[in-house]
Amino acid sequence: MQTIKQEAIELIAKLPDSVAMEDIMYHLYVLEKVKKGQEAIEQGEYFAIEDLKKEVKTWEK
Repeated sequence: MQTIKQEAIELIAKLPDSVAMEDIMYHLYVLEKVKKGQEAIEQGEYFAIEDLKKEVKTWEK
């Protein structure tokens, strides 16, 4: 299993040499959010699509 540092280095290495610092920061931010989402799913912290549809319908009223 890779460390966070290793994942960040790998991600940055795949970006073009002309990448802006802002773009690097954005890619790292997205990587973090995806990892947190995956962890939440592994822990059962998610909504079934049908439950989500019901919730959205309550917003319309």
